[in-house]
Amino acid sequence: MSSPGRLRVLLADDHAIVLEGLKALVDGESDMVVVGATTDGSKVVELFEQVKPDVVVLDLELPGIKGIEVLTMLRSLPVSPKVLVLTAYNDGESIRSALDAGADGLALKTESPQQTITAIRQVHAGQLVFPQAARRWLKQPRRGPVDVMELTPRELEVWALVAEGLSNPEIAERLGLSENTVKFHVQHLFEKLCVKNRTEAALKYAATRPPRRS
Repeated sequence: MSSPGRLRVLLADDHAIVLEGLKALVDGESDMVVVGATTDGSKVVELFEQVKPDVVVLDLELPGIKGIEVLTMLRSLPVSPKVLVLTAYNDGESIRSALDAGADGLALKTESPQQTITAIRQVHAGQLVFPQAARRWLKQPRRGPVDVMELTPRELEVWALVAEGLSNPEIAERLGLSENTVKFHVQHLFEKLCVKNRTEAALKYAATRPPRRS
């Protein structure tokens, strides 16, 4: 049984040894407890509904169903948890796919165990967490405005809602994301579009009318 007030964590990783290490790490913290663990992506949602964790620590490479698909499924639930993606990949594509699927944060397996613990606490507190390697990729300067077709489906969704006049909290509610995740998407979208504010973004949207993606 878990003690009242402790942060409830669900772990999902494709390697049983890594999973056991994560479990020992989390259970070693006085303010945390592991309430569920699995190596099978197809069992994550069912396990989540059974144990109702505060934070899901999710590997991207899972058998059964990939981590990104699991994350998308979690985000479609009426009550969605905070999700920290824990991965060995720090490339731009992995970072972007995790963001687009609604991750609240991303931690690297190559970082120290204490950094993972800190990331779990930060995600639970509502912070958008990314390792330095990810931040460097995300802050790469652009030479000019991006082509509309280079925007991700999530960025197109956010852009459309910004153009409708929705606030970040309203967009977060509409898309089932955390407010911090939406704030990140909006800021990154502004950088891609080379606009300074929501008004400029809305005007550019009206002029461009980007196509909807399925």
